[in-house]
Amino acid sequence: MGEGFGPWIAGNDAAVLPFVTSVNLACGFHGGDPRTMDRTVAMAVRAGAAVGAHPSHLDLRGFGRRVIQADPEEVEADVVYQVGALAAFVRSHGARLVHVKPHGALYNQAAQDATLARAIARGVARVDRGLRLVGHAASEPMRRTAEEEGLVFAAEAFADRGYASDGSLLSRKLDGSVILDPQRAAAQAVRIVTRGQVETADGREIPLRADTLCLHGDNPNAEEIAWAVRQALGAAGVEVRALDR
Repeated sequence: MGEGFGPWIAGNDAAVLPFVTSVNLACGFHGGDPRTMDRTVAMAVRAGAAVGAHPSHLDLRGFGRRVIQADPEEVEADVVYQVGALAAFVRSHGARLVHVKPHGALYNQAAQDATLARAIARGVARVDRGLRLVGHAASEPMRRTAEEEGLVFAAEAFADRGYASDGSLLSRKLDGSVILDPQRAAAQAVRIVTRGQVETADGREIPLRADTLCLHGDNPNAEEIAWAVRQALGAAGVEVRALDR
């Protein structure tokens, strides 16, 4: 959420918010600006959602989705800068920051690169070791480096993204990488939560156990998907809670 900046609005945050329990807020590097961060934090706090930071590479033009080979020390400092800024806004609204989830290319790179994953974990820990670090459920580097830095790792799966056979997310350049059908997204969410499995693009079912599910606010069907996922999880007897509860 909060991924617009200046006069540009991204996603439909207000419509999606009633269906989610935790939110990831842009911190200015791929989207967001101070005023947008302030307004979005206020909206999330009023709704009772747990607020998390969504730091990225410094890449406004590419929306944080371009691969950047940044120095690990630079990434660590970038994470401290972004998380610290959002934490200040959250405190100003009488709440506390709960988690950190890297965005876009930074997230995908760290899922495979232990050095980059460690830089992110170190940056988060420097701000607050009480923060949870959200990362790809199939990423051993993110889980291990989070634990080495004394952070609780929250394994994440995606309701509205396609999966490759190795458990990674399909490239956004490929057909089927983004799930637009609300019922399909809902079915994927239920399969992940209740069976610990996900169906890949080539029709396989692979293990995938997660603590939290992601929905993208910039999906054109974001509101419909959020509603369908929440309804389907409820029908399956799944209780949905924020990461800090």
